[in-house]
Amino acid sequence: MISPDGGGIGSARSRLAQMESRMSRSFPPNLARMMLVACAALWGASYVVAKFVIATIPPQWLMFLRLSGACLIMLALFHRSILPALRRDILVPALVVGTTYFVSMDTQTIGLLTVDPGRSAFLCSAYCVLTPFVLWAVTRRTPRSIHMVAAVICMAGVGFVALRPSSASLQLSSGDWLTLCSALFFALNIVSLGVYTRRFNPIAMTFVQFAVSSVMFLVGALVTESAPTVRWLSPGIIGGFLYLLLGATTLAQVMQNIGLAHVPTASASIIMCSESLFSVLFSAVFWGESIGWTSLVGFALIFVSMLMSSVEWRRDRLRPGRWRIPHGLR
Repeated sequence: MISPDGGGIGSARSRLAQMESRMSRSFPPNLARMMLVACAALWGASYVVAKFVIATIPPQWLMFLRLSGACLIMLALFHRSILPALRRDILVPALVVGTTYFVSMDTQTIGLLTVDPGRSAFLCSAYCVLTPFVLWAVTRRTPRSIHMVAAVICMAGVGFVALRPSSASLQLSSGDWLTLCSALFFALNIVSLGVYTRRFNPIAMTFVQFAVSSVMFLVGALVTESAPTVRWLSPGIIGGFLYLLLGATTLAQVMQNIGLAHVPTASASIIMCSESLFSVLFSAVFWGESIGWTSLVGFALIFVSMLMSSVEWRRDRLRPGRWRIPHGLR
């Protein structure tokens, strides 16, 4: 397709590349790291905020409002990248990434109704460990030994989270199982995006993912959840929603993109793993989540497995791993 900018697009891209090169040389690396930490903190706090908001706005209505709002923001900012990509051949990829994203976010948000925010964050983070195995099922690319070990450690961590010291038994609630199910579908979504963003504009793929999911959430909300009420317009609920849409989505995404451009991938992936730690911290301080010793051990094991899955080891040397697409819209 011929660009409407004609021959000027080459010089424009050249000027943009020169500007990005100057910014890359001048941007302070420590500031970039601080932005990644702030991004992880914004996402970590979003579990607590979402827990508060879904007490008033049902989960599917909340996700419909968040995703439709994200689509409008993306269209306003990136319409020149999105609109030309909306062709017939993007339909099937859009349905695949949109459906996997819908299931992952639906199960996570519904699970959050009965699971404390910090617990939800760590159980959902199991997607980091599951992704190499989903990729194995799709591409027949055998996971590395480090991924096998990480999976065992993660399973042990989930076991400690499920352990009830009073009865010396393992017990996962329906909300826990839903959250673990969301981790599996996050992994499926990541693998799907990894395949399709090689063929289509990544911004356009993100847009169609949000658009398809928002339609699914709207249908689900109309069929299974109560209609909107004036309680949704209370200042606290509106403030929480704006935080989820503008803070945990727009601002966090911008800071992540800037940070990843100026921080080595392996270092960035480790920083971003702190999202779950922030979630537990905020949940304990602001939500009053009680964390026993078995949960602490489980969280620690899951965190270690996340770190092992976020970077690749070869010949006893740490090499930059490929930072995976973050799990969706927090």
